[in-house]
Amino acid sequence: MASIACAPVYAIIGDDSFLQLQKLAEIIAELPPDVDRIEFDGERAELGEVLDELRSFAMFGGGKLVVVRNADEFISRFRSQLEDYIAEPSTSGTLVLRLESLPSNQRIYKAIAKIGKIHACAPPKGKDLASWIVSRGKTAHRLDVTLAAANLLSDLIGADMGRLDNELAKLALQCDGGVLDVADVSGSVAFQREQEMWSLTDALTAGDPAGALRRWRQLVRLDSSSEFRAVTWLAIWLANLRKAIEMRRKRVPDAVIARACRIFDPRQQQPFFKTAEKLGEAGVNRAVNLLADVDLRSKSGVGDATGNVERFILSLSI
Repeated sequence: MASIACAPVYAIIGDDSFLQLQKLAEIIAELPPDVDRIEFDGERAELGEVLDELRSFAMFGGGKLVVVRNADEFISRFRSQLEDYIAEPSTSGTLVLRLESLPSNQRIYKAIAKIGKIHACAPPKGKDLASWIVSRGKTAHRLDVTLAAANLLSDLIGADMGRLDNELAKLALQCDGGVLDVADVSGSVAFQREQEMWSLTDALTAGDPAGALRRWRQLVRLDSSSEFRAVTWLAIWLANLRKAIEMRRKRVPDAVIARACRIFDPRQQQPFFKTAEKLGEAGVNRAVNLLADVDLRSKSGVGDATGNVERFILSLSI
């Protein structure tokens, strides 16, 4: 059997899944069209089953592509065995490791770089992010995005590349003439709803359940379907609080934590940390359980969804 005409091992490094999947698509494009693709979750996969797939022949002769997502844990468990494999990789399979991080001073990094390829998938920052939005709008969505509109999207969403691409796709359908300007972005119902959602969690962050309740009622008047999205939005807020608590425990600087939690407004950062400190891990876990109950009750027809969310907001007397 002929070997696959590309690198035997790839490492795709970064915490942005959209960019990782873009790079994976580029790798797949280099392979034969009938390549046999197999995926593993690195947190549960065993080394033997991954290596067996790499070393066995593909059913239809196009070679094997074995992708291990969440591969950080996989490498931690099988580092030395993987280094041995990389030294003598299969000629009929390609291994792709999707990782959040892989320090360049580690031996396995150097081994992959020697015989394979390493791709860093870091989201662009600052002006580069706005430039990416302009370019992505044109190449993927046939949309001319003004720089001002790109900057507004950057401020509203941040460097979440998947969400940015999704919003560009939706805005492309709404824009007449294929040009996206600030008015199109700020006038979008989706962004009005998002800004109201942010103001709701901002009020909770500031320890103002009554203010959050007013914003929630405004949001429902703006778009009644918001009641079905509220649990997701509140879950993201609680996940950020939990992340902040964990990162502070590891003595990560507050500025780094704020970026990781997408708290970009400096005015909101100290109230956010104050809320995380007051709630603590136990308080966040309690709130998560309450929110799960709200979701279950709403889906089971126990009370209306709007009222259930209201009761959750009022329960957070921080």
